[in-house]
Amino acid sequence: MTNQPEQPNQLNIEISEEVSEGQYANLAIITHSHAEFVIDFVNVMPGTPKSKVKSRIILTPFHAKRFMKAMIDNVKKFETANGTIQDMEQVEIPFTFGGPTAQA
Repeated sequence: MTNQPEQPNQLNIEISEEVSEGQYANLAIITHSHAEFVIDFVNVMPGTPKSKVKSRIILTPFHAKRFMKAMIDNVKKFETANGTIQDMEQVEIPFTFGGPTAQA
């Protein structure tokens, strides 16, 4: 019999070099059905009339809620270290980001 604590199950996660570079997004569009949440991450650029979805993540409702709680926890930790993040409602920036108005 040993007195060593049991090792928790470890998850070995790998990431490719391409994926590790990430995708920049400044807009997230969230939709849901009874079975899943879909989050589309979009990069909206000034003066560009069209934007493309850069990444789509599909989550079960259970994992969507876990993701939400993890985001809340991480934002709190960030604000503790760096100060309050100002909400967009408080910052009056036009959605055009100062570029020319897009026409469809």
